[in-house]
Amino acid sequence: MGAPMAAHLAAAGYSLVVADTNSAALDRFCGSVGCERMSSLQDMGKSCPLVITMLPDGNAVQQVLLGTQGIASALAPGSVVLDMSSSAPMGTRELQRQLANSGVWLVDAPVSGGVKRAVEGKLAIMAGGDAAAIARCQQVFAALGQVFLTGVSGSGHAMKALNNYLSAIALAATAEAMMAGQKFGIDSKVMLDVLNHSTGRNTATEQKYPAYVLPRSFNSGFSLGLMAKDLRIALGLTEALASAAPLLRECSQMWTSAERRFGFAADNTEIVRYLEMLPDPKGNG
Repeated sequence: MGAPMAAHLAAAGYSLVVADTNSAALDRFCGSVGCERMSSLQDMGKSCPLVITMLPDGNAVQQVLLGTQGIASALAPGSVVLDMSSSAPMGTRELQRQLANSGVWLVDAPVSGGVKRAVEGKLAIMAGGDAAAIARCQQVFAALGQVFLTGVSGSGHAMKALNNYLSAIALAATAEAMMAGQKFGIDSKVMLDVLNHSTGRNTATEQKYPAYVLPRSFNSGFSLGLMAKDLRIALGLTEALASAAPLLRECSQMWTSAERRFGFAADNTEIVRYLEMLPDPKGNG
């Protein structure tokens, strides 16, 4: 998702200094979009008053920012770090405190909408942190989608994790209902038509099933491992807050088991395949 997002920023007139551990992806991007390649993390910090991270998790964000010769060591006071990754909210609060000691602002602004919305520039952006720092990012947000102000530092990441929990459980519940209906003899397309005109309607019935599951392509563009990670973040949040979440716990365990079976890079819609492979609870053939 980072590539189309960065392309929108370039189209909006921003000068980009870019980095990616995937050299092939970086070559493709730099071949199509005018930008400068990062020479080092510290050089990026010296030249960029705004740094955007779009990384797999909060640990990667902390390593890039605070690791040996990380970006943060070269950022000038008043600079802004915009973490658009899906990170653990409690870790984000600690990172915000550490950066604040150097006069650097942190805004957590994860996104939702998948690759399709990233390409369209219509992402939902959940922004948490200092109001003045968020205001400085408004034009950046405008190039990427619609921003929603969620509150204090870490609240954007909390909102993203909770959103992905609902997305994950909707897909799993839809899969269970579809499997039962199919075994009863109801046509899958008829089921989706009924569900999408009824109270069971959700993103899985409207988008994921018709686009990625029924054709058996399983290529939504968001990995199963990332969804499993986001569920663990959501579960960790509820545990830290002592908030009851028995369904979330079951959902997280299911996705973690599917990740072990299919691998991190499998598409998140392959949770359907995982459920299809589970043994009959009654032991029937």
